[in-house]
Amino acid sequence: MQVVWYFDFISPFAYLQREALAGLPDEIEITYRPVLFAGLLNHWGHKGPAEIPAKRLHTYRLCCWLAERRGIPFTMPPAHPFNPLKALRLALALDARGEVIGEIFRFLYAAGGDLENVAEWNGLTVRLGLEPAAAEAKISDPEIKQLLKRNTDAALADGVFGVPTLIAEGELFWGVDTTEMFVDWLGDRESFAAGEFSHIMDLPVGARRNRT
Repeated sequence: MQVVWYFDFISPFAYLQREALAGLPDEIEITYRPVLFAGLLNHWGHKGPAEIPAKRLHTYRLCCWLAERRGIPFTMPPAHPFNPLKALRLALALDARGEVIGEIFRFLYAAGGDLENVAEWNGLTVRLGLEPAAAEAKISDPEIKQLLKRNTDAALADGVFGVPTLIAEGELFWGVDTTEMFVDWLGDRESFAAGEFSHIMDLPVGARRNRT
């Protein structure tokens, strides 16, 4: 089965889910699609978790706890949120291969790497097979920049509102905590269209918040 995984390196939850994807059934073939989370937020009129002070602390604590419970190495970068564009474009320049995505995520959240530290960044690109000058040329390529925009537009067309998100057969699974839900859906799709699942599809809105 073909599955699309939309993600942004800015999300520590995406790192945690990326580490769990190796445990998916062998018949799952993942297409990795880097997107700009800020573009999703702007489109839907949302704030990111790190833009709400209390939610920011909660998010980081939850990620630490999840990583510890799951035995995943976890060290936050020296500053967060950070500008993820370099990492996103680097991944795309290297064809968004799974091993590339994993290496960049581990640089950021296992080693606590800093994209703005020249020595650390250069070390990352070399490990990925690109000399620093070549990496700079690739991430500055207008086609790579456009590809990131197209990926983000494709995510919006698929109804994606956050990262990480798995898309399979038109079904959307958002967040690290839906990994098990996705596996259950794989095993019994019909159960997700019966009972209360069928009811909530047409549940009416009872009240709307006044945003003025």
